[in-house]
Amino acid sequence: MSMPSKPTGAADASFDEVLALINTARQQAVQAVNTKLIELYWQVGAYISAKLEQAEWGDAVVQQLADHLAQTQPNLRGFTRRNLFRMRQFYEAYRDDEKVSALLTQLSWTHNLTILSQSKQPEEREFYLRMAIKEKWSSRELERQFKTALFERSVTQPAKVSAVLRQTHPAALDVFRDAYMVEFLDLPSGHAESDLHQGLLTRLKDFLIELGRDFCFVGSEYPLQVGGRDFALDLLFFHRELNCLVAIELKVGRFEPEYLGKLSFYLEALDRDERKPHENPAIGVLLCASKDDEVVEYALNRSLSPALIAEYTTHLPDKALLQAKLHEFYALNAEQR
Repeated sequence: MSMPSKPTGAADASFDEVLALINTARQQAVQAVNTKLIELYWQVGAYISAKLEQAEWGDAVVQQLADHLAQTQPNLRGFTRRNLFRMRQFYEAYRDDEKVSALLTQLSWTHNLTILSQSKQPEEREFYLRMAIKEKWSSRELERQFKTALFERSVTQPAKVSAVLRQTHPAALDVFRDAYMVEFLDLPSGHAESDLHQGLLTRLKDFLIELGRDFCFVGSEYPLQVGGRDFALDLLFFHRELNCLVAIELKVGRFEPEYLGKLSFYLEALDRDERKPHENPAIGVLLCASKDDEVVEYALNRSLSPALIAEYTTHLPDKALLQAKLHEFYALNAEQR
């Protein structure tokens, strides 16, 4: 009996195309189901909200509804008294903001509940909704971003960038941060630069999530040759949206102004010898253990390179302190209006 022939390379490629079609259809089906589910929860929440606001129902009726659904639809999950009130809260939180409510079906119910329960104000809810969609965070990563107080840090601590970076890459202000959380490295207090470097490589996936979805890893200790000398750049990435190389230099101490000179040298080498014709000029990031913001401001003010100074933090921030700063920030803005 003859054995079936092995697929040729062309056949393998055709099979991969069919597999891609199947996977795309599956993803679309999952998204369609999720969209309908979120829409259902919204409609149920709206119905319950209207009944309670019009005093046609009391809270006890919601329990009766949950009991009725459990008795008549024993296979129906997720319609307990607690979840029914969550649907009402979900609807009431977003019903007056059409711009934000349009985003809700792009996330799972778990994501929506996390954002709804942990956000303190509408601006914070919108921030996490948009970031979770843009970065495609898992529910676990979304929880982590709340723990790291990303919203508070983004509002009260904008990235410290040079004027050249603002001019050449204006979109970079929405990409980079003033501080990056690397608590997942479990670094000791007296760690060396090699410990930080190796830790980031070992947990590269986590570091890429922290940096942002559009960052792509290019290399570690990336070799640069200028004249007759060899140099090594700590970490090199490419950012798809900004369409440029991103050089990251690591420093385990505080920021010193002279560090910018070396970073500028690396950026010049990248632009002259590595940058593709269709790419934008490279961006440099000095990732330091600490920095004095006034020293950073002075150093960046005359810098001719598209660079920024950021901190890495090995422990979760004091969220209460950041929230207090956030309240001060909003109060100051209100006074200036």
